[in-house]
Amino acid sequence: MIISLALAKALLNEAEKQAISMGINEDIAIVDEGGNLIAFHRMDNAKIAGIDIAINKAWTSVALQIPTENLVKAAQPGSPSFGINTTNQGRIVILGGGIPLIYQNKVIGGIGVSGATSAQDIEVANAAVQAFQNMTYTWNNK
Repeated sequence: MIISLALAKALLNEAEKQAISMGINEDIAIVDEGGNLIAFHRMDNAKIAGIDIAINKAWTSVALQIPTENLVKAAQPGSPSFGINTTNQGRIVILGGGIPLIYQNKVIGGIGVSGATSAQDIEVANAAVQAFQNMTYTWNNK
């Protein structure tokens, strides 16, 4: 399975619906298994700084095959991954809101959300991930 443009748009839509329900404006990125941008959506009045952050959160989640929130504690001074955010030309983001998309135990893409608090970004990203999991469950049980 690959992340098609149609699938990416559907995931953007789910994330945006969640952000609207929370009253926040987000930058939302979907990348493929190689971390290449498939689709991006900047909600009205979302912060422009969040554009690169969202894209890089999605990239980080694919590159490291973990949610970016897992890096928050691990990247603190004195922790095992301190300084990881300075690698890969600074693309590694250690803020919550990037989550890999997993199908049949394989990372096939990722979502990155930026524009609010990390907890809110995670909640918006999780809405898209949940929709993705529901879609893949339906595909697998036809």
